Amino acid sequence: MSAQWNKTMALALMLAALLPLCFVPCSAELQRFEQDAKADGSLSFLVVGDWGRRGLYNQTKVAHQMGIIGDKLDIDFTISTGDNFYDNGLTGVDDAAFFESFVKIYTAPSLQKPWYTVSVLGNHDYRGDVEAQLSPILREIDSRWICLRSFIVNAEIAEIFFVDTTPFVKKYFAEPEDHTYDWNGIRPRKQYLSNLLQDLDSALRRSTAKWKIVVGHHTIKSAGHHGNTHELALQLLPILQANDVDLYINGHDHCLEQISSTDSGIEFLTSGGGSKAWRGDVGWWNPKEMKFYYDGQGFMSVQITPTQIDIIFYDIFGNVLHKWSTSKQLYSTI
Repeated sequence: MSAQWNKTMALALMLAALLPLCFVPCSAELQRFEQDAKADGSLSFLVVGDWGRRGLYNQTKVAHQMGIIGDKLDIDFTISTGDNFYDNGLTGVDDAAFFESFVKIYTAPSLQKPWYTVSVLGNHDYRGDVEAQLSPILREIDSRWICLRSFIVNAEIAEIFFVDTTPFVKKYFAEPEDHTYDWNGIRPRKQYLSNLLQDLDSALRRSTAKWKIVVGHHTIKSAGHHGNTHELALQLLPILQANDVDLYINGHDHCLEQISSTDSGIEFLTSGGGSKAWRGDVGWWNPKEMKFYYDGQGFMSVQITPTQIDIIFYDIFGNVLHKWSTSKQLYSTI
């Protein structure tokens, strides 16, 4: 560790002692971040998930290609779909994993933009000190880091709604096995989830954005190792369908994937190939819905204009694995 890092950590610990780290589940408007689009009204960003392994399992190779593609697309920000630090989150704001898995890995100039970190914290993140990842102290260490439990990014032509999905999954509470989860700020769980769903539904209904995107850690639909998350299909999906959401983006399954819905206009996109992958246990899926599946490492880019979205999936060599586009009229017809 450098002297500067130790000095920063000492300051961080001092600030931590002065900050209240208690969060009470209550219904309120989701916090909003304003993200400027480019001068031509377009927007571009990268999506990566399930990455924090101190550079191992090809994390550094994924990061390298992200830097190259990020420069090519002149990205505005990066989205993380959770499971930011393996295997058990952070131990505190002074955990060296933040530096070794994030700060010194994503070093390309093009990646020195905001990282909207799905405080959609993954299940592995919830096994550590959750408040550490949520703490503004980490942003003092690296100004890119933006992490809340659930929030909204208003990017003019698109609104991106980040949803904390881990508390929806019942087995983490009922059958934690040998794991210890940090549920501070979540209990009582039913009230927390009820408030979150109400807040999300309200925000989606009020949105006038051309494109609506929802990001969570857990899958709603997936042919990967974890498969569908039934709690989200039951509780979250109806809200997305009722509010004409265009994309649901997630991690959790360590793969790259696109599933098109036959009963709504939602595209289900998995970008969870930030490091360890190659599970090898891919389930069958209706070929009319399964547009793409890659059981390996990589990431995704999203380019948005007022009339079109372009999605591209890349592997660790920067090869294009899959492309998909959709369009809308600039103005609705009556």
